[in-house]
Amino acid sequence: MKTRVISAVVALLIVIPLIYFGGSIFAFGVGVISLLAYKELLDLKKFHNEIPNFVKILGMLSLLYLILGNYEKATLSGALSYSKLLIPLIFLLLPVIFYKKEKYQAKDAFNLIGFIYLIGLVFNLLIIIRNMDINLLIYLISITILTDTFAYLIGRLIGKHKICPSISPNKSWEGAIGGLIGGATISVILYAALLGEINLKIILITIILSVVSQMGDFVFSKIKRENDIKDFSNIMPGHGGILDRIDSLTFVLMTYVILISI
Repeated sequence: MKTRVISAVVALLIVIPLIYFGGSIFAFGVGVISLLAYKELLDLKKFHNEIPNFVKILGMLSLLYLILGNYEKATLSGALSYSKLLIPLIFLLLPVIFYKKEKYQAKDAFNLIGFIYLIGLVFNLLIIIRNMDINLLIYLISITILTDTFAYLIGRLIGKHKICPSISPNKSWEGAIGGLIGGATISVILYAALLGEINLKIILITIILSVVSQMGDFVFSKIKRENDIKDFSNIMPGHGGILDRIDSLTFVLMTYVILISI
């Protein structure tokens, strides 16, 4: 427990200043964190063969370009371009020609491209939303934290009916409902305090994001089960890796962008 608390405090001491200052400092921090997440994905040995070092470097460059290209002017309407989306495809598919089958296959390339699109787009969204409004980013992050906290507490207190024990044996329906009610309620109040007047649309969006937050947790838990691992890494003792910490946030960010675009 002590290790877990210390890890959380250290993480907050790093993340809070990055969010507060924003700009190039935040972008640099996001870039570093994305590389740690990239390393965790490369370590999922059951998803691919050993990736050649040269291809790993190309993947890293593609990821950073996807996240940081034009970060100062990045907006939801103009964040992505064909060049950003096509470079990972070219960089990671062409090397298939030059490596033997057992070294680097097309399936490995497509897996790697999928990984890069997932974490690249999500970390790019972090920068975009921070550029838009720091309070909006705080609201979205808070949904994941509050939902997870209430789900854990309620689940510990009264959780009896398991949702999907083969994926996440400790998650219960009681905890999920408690996480939704507690997380969404306080997040709506937080939205009113940080961003202004609330309406039915904001309430519905918050509820949906709270549900999706928990579903994101299950998706990443499924990935870990398929790879026979408990955590993606041990970079945060007691908490796991980067992907263990952003699993819910990943789906919250993606879903939020979809909802406000409807």
